[in-house]
Amino acid sequence: MAALVLGALCQIGDKTPWLAAILADRFRSPALVIAAMTMALAANYALGVVGGILVAPLLTPEAKQLLLALALLFAGLGAPFRNKAPDRLENWRIGAVATSILGLAIMALGDRMQFVTAALAARSPMPWLAAIGATIGALAVATPAILLGEAKWQALPLRPVRIAAAAILTIAGLWIGLTGLRLI
Repeated sequence: MAALVLGALCQIGDKTPWLAAILADRFRSPALVIAAMTMALAANYALGVVGGILVAPLLTPEAKQLLLALALLFAGLGAPFRNKAPDRLENWRIGAVATSILGLAIMALGDRMQFVTAALAARSPMPWLAAIGATIGALAVATPAILLGEAKWQALPLRPVRIAAAAILTIAGLWIGLTGLRLI
């Protein structure tokens, strides 16, 4: 559940839903872009889980908590800023399916939610659930962007939502970090 909520909060201000909306407009196939988005996000968050699994044996429980706190703080500090428009991938001539899957996978690679997913996986006895929850949460934001299209998605008041998401992520990161340091 934490990964689901955090996936949605991290995607609100991200460029990935924006690119998905662009691709849905371009290919006039929201279902295809939703399927591509699902595959791209699942693959990226699975990589995050692998990272979390690899690092988990090296960390104490307190260090795992501090890793999650740092991931949330970085996500929160980066969330309120407006992103530049993503590359529209207009020069990609590899077809709708390949362009959508690869373009979205590259866009999501190394994003803040991948780091959060790794931190959640490092703490969990069932780390794969972090990837599943993160994918569902991110899709909860990306799917409306895909269905609305770029113009309507960009017309939404995303700035206050990004600021609220940033505040929630930052406060959660501070709380978890202070708890991990046993200061509260």
